[in-house]
Amino acid sequence: MRWIGGRESGNVEDRRGSGGGGLLVGGGIGTVVVALIVMLLGGDPSEILNQRSSSQSAAQAPTGPQSDDAAASFTRKVLASTEDVWTKLFAEQGSQYRKPTLVMFRGVTQSGCGTAQDAMGPFYCPLDQKVYIDLSFYDELAQRFQAPGDFAMAYVVAHEIGHHVQKQLGIMDQTDALRQRLSRTEYNRVSVRLELQADFFAGVWAHHAQGQSITLDANDVESALTAANAIGDDRIQQQTQGRVVPDAFTHGSSAQRVYWFKKGLKTGDLSQGDTFNSREDADLQ
Repeated sequence: MRWIGGRESGNVEDRRGSGGGGLLVGGGIGTVVVALIVMLLGGDPSEILNQRSSSQSAAQAPTGPQSDDAAASFTRKVLASTEDVWTKLFAEQGSQYRKPTLVMFRGVTQSGCGTAQDAMGPFYCPLDQKVYIDLSFYDELAQRFQAPGDFAMAYVVAHEIGHHVQKQLGIMDQTDALRQRLSRTEYNRVSVRLELQADFFAGVWAHHAQGQSITLDANDVESALTAANAIGDDRIQQQTQGRVVPDAFTHGSSAQRVYWFKKGLKTGDLSQGDTFNSREDADLQ
């Protein structure tokens, strides 16, 4: 993946210098298992986060060079590219794209949804409309999930921005309203469709960013597909509990995530991303 221009976004809160390391209290093994599953990129982590308390670290930008400065610069560039693409796409529909803030932190910090910690993986908080990421997740992506490469990392950020797009379009509010009316199993199915749409939106971003802010080759696309495949609910459940329970899926299977990302990448057409009513991925379990 090669940058064209490589503008860095200024809509970043850099909390890497806050020290992190706040001691989390409560939870237990059940929470740890759930946290591993939530590490699938994205979603609303408030149900887990609000069950735990922590000491809050003050937001403070790092002073002097940091070991992950290259990753921080890369993340700012990806964020800038998403800003350019979604601003243009919203304008074409007669709307204004409100740019989100991305928070970089180490270890633990506070979000509008509760405590954010590195074990959660990157996530979007709809309450403060910010994306949270501990940059060490990029190492986790390469080492644990065997999905190295710049574009795999960009896919992570673009997926979370996809949730912000859903928030602005009113989709996230509509699905959240169902939380109190549906059983956990039923709501999990809704959550899967929400996550798959965020994968589709990540693909839409990549489609429109090509030739504008990035250039991609076959290896780049393969790295993102590897990431999408590695973090499906089925793969994570198999790794963490040795069996697959489809009713507990909240993000979709590996095959479903790959399918919707590829569709967004190929078409770039927002009208083709209605994952809630589509049955075209019904056999991809």
